[in-house]
Amino acid sequence: MSLLRRIERGGQGADSPDESKLEQARRRTQVPAASSAMTAARRGEGGGYQDLKVRIQNKLLAELDTSVDPRSPEVRTTIEELFTTILNEESIVLGRAERQQLFEAIVAEILGFGPLEPLLADDTITEIMVNGPKNVYIERAGNILRSNVTFEDEDHVLRVVDRIVAPLGRRIDESSPTVDARLPDGSRVNAVIRPISLCGPTITIRKFSRRPFTVEDLIRFGSITPEIAEFLRACVIGRLNIVVSGGTGSGKTTLLNVLSGFIPNDERIVTIENAAELQLRQEHVVSLESRPPNIEGRGEVSIRDLVVNSLRMRPDRIVVGECRAGEALDMLQAMNTGHEGSLTTAHSNSPRDTLARLEVMCLMAGMDLPVRAIREQVASALDLIIHQERMRDGTRKVVKITEIQGMEGDVITMSDIFEFEQTGLEAGKVIGRIRPTGLRPKFIDKIEAAGIHLPPSVFGIGVSRY
Repeated sequence: MSLLRRIERGGQGADSPDESKLEQARRRTQVPAASSAMTAARRGEGGGYQDLKVRIQNKLLAELDTSVDPRSPEVRTTIEELFTTILNEESIVLGRAERQQLFEAIVAEILGFGPLEPLLADDTITEIMVNGPKNVYIERAGNILRSNVTFEDEDHVLRVVDRIVAPLGRRIDESSPTVDARLPDGSRVNAVIRPISLCGPTITIRKFSRRPFTVEDLIRFGSITPEIAEFLRACVIGRLNIVVSGGTGSGKTTLLNVLSGFIPNDERIVTIENAAELQLRQEHVVSLESRPPNIEGRGEVSIRDLVVNSLRMRPDRIVVGECRAGEALDMLQAMNTGHEGSLTTAHSNSPRDTLARLEVMCLMAGMDLPVRAIREQVASALDLIIHQERMRDGTRKVVKITEIQGMEGDVITMSDIFEFEQTGLEAGKVIGRIRPTGLRPKFIDKIEAAGIHLPPSVFGIGVSRY
């Protein structure tokens, strides 16, 4: 297969352009170019810059050795040599900054993700949203801003999408116009194309930190307090079954990753996700990823299939990235049949809504179960719900930690162990702190059986709340 063909099919995969150079390129895009010709081209006067970029890019692809693996680190050096040769042959004179910027843009097109590369290299950006070729937005510090990055046309966006999904064995076309994927660093990607998306191809990238967040980071961000961090660590080591709930973008996966970090290193962990995002540091981890059906509609492996299969893999812990449908029933049954200490997430607006959603998801399994039987399964399986929210200032905080106590009649009883109290709003920032309610959880015996003794002050017992 030729180099061009491999690149078009997603030959990226390993060595992206050097991070420091990408950062330099990003900074250069924020200052005006020195050359009036290049400046005019960027303003759309004749499209000279774009024509020059495409012409050099096509010549590079034509002259590159087709036997070279595009993932090889030597490819960048080869491209740089050919780039210099082409500029000299065509007598193209550019300033040093413009020359480097053009080179980085061409390398990004050949080996990376095109115009998205500077955004992916910027660690301050947490989300990238492409709404067609000319409208690209980013999220920075919880605020959505318009970016000056653009694509040439819809085909250009589609090439980038294909480069993302092809290495994963996934596809996107008119018969399957949506796809979930991930970047090599684990960042979550969703893409939608025509005819579903009326504004053209859209890409949504939830960027992951290059360094996985730790519990110390969450404390520093104000998401949790040191006391709650110690309490959650005790709950995980004590093998409580935990659901992390919250809305979209509230930080559920980040918190799940931090909780997973509390699992002892000598336990066998099986993670199950739609797109592998969790970044566990333990040694004994088996990561499973669901698979969509192929072009013939066959070969699908759902999250539910993976949950059922994981029970035969001798797991000490089962971590499901998110329960969306019938897999919730299998997850609850696993929790009720000796697989304690399981962790998962679910979308909801409150801990009580989490229970209602679990009921609905169990019904989606296709079994005609009475509601009371489902509630008994939920009450017996779950120990704790940690609810997280994205506040109006863009920060993400744990707002409730709720214990599942059992059943009273047909109702699942719950009690809040910790609750967020907002005390004010300063310069648009939410001021408050999550505090104990003064109630001691019933599952404290399970924690103490694991050899962990939490002081009563953690739960606000014997301590003034004011």
